[in-house]
Amino acid sequence: MHRHLFLRRAAIFAVAATAGVVALLPAPRPAACVIAAEQVRFDVPLVRMARLLASGKPIKIVALGSSSTFGAGASTSAASYPSRLAEELSRHFPGHEITVLNRGVNGEEAANMLARLDTAVIAEKPDLVLWQAGTNSVLRDKVVSPHASLLHEGLTRLKATGADVVLIDPQYAPRVIAKPNIDEMVSLIATVAKAEHVGLLHRFDLMRHWYQSERLPFETFVSPDGLHMNDWSYACLAKALGVAIAEAATRPTATAIGPQIAPR
Repeated sequence: MHRHLFLRRAAIFAVAATAGVVALLPAPRPAACVIAAEQVRFDVPLVRMARLLASGKPIKIVALGSSSTFGAGASTSAASYPSRLAEELSRHFPGHEITVLNRGVNGEEAANMLARLDTAVIAEKPDLVLWQAGTNSVLRDKVVSPHASLLHEGLTRLKATGADVVLIDPQYAPRVIAKPNIDEMVSLIATVAKAEHVGLLHRFDLMRHWYQSERLPFETFVSPDGLHMNDWSYACLAKALGVAIAEAATRPTATAIGPQIAPR
């Protein structure tokens, strides 16, 4: 009996000792977010932003989109990509006044965004609009082709204000890539961006790179719902946008040089 009691106590001590060692081990380091400039480079420069930066005037950015703009999956609103982007741009352009407004609404499609474009975006007189679209239509198995006319209409209205515009395509996440129409949507958005001569952040390719090339598990950058991004991926997306915006707004081009912009 004494022998059994001794063995039991020894086993308990061993478990406790092991737990203590585990507790002393450092927590796993989060995956590094590495963004190469050529990976996220826009095809066109950000002309208005370049002129405002050169003149030292304030810059207002409006982020239009659905839940992944609003910040679904983030731990707090401060972890959404628009909030993190404001921090990124303050590092790229210290001393410049840059405001980023979040105009994301959960569940919206392009048609819903067009319906509130005047009040939610244009009324703010933005200098740069980041327009994230496509995901919800894909999830709802909508026909993709009609979205071309919606995007063209929205871009026409936005460009008429003089603002720079950048499109952001869907996220690479399990529930999205399971849909048969996702590749068509990604291709359509790229085609529209090229035709309208606006920037495009290839979010789908960027996140696919994390999964296929960097071998990051989905749990690293997708919320447990298999759809929304999380704090890590929102931060990395903001970093990617910061790198792309900084390059496109400082790119040496003839069109980026001109007289100061009058207040609107």
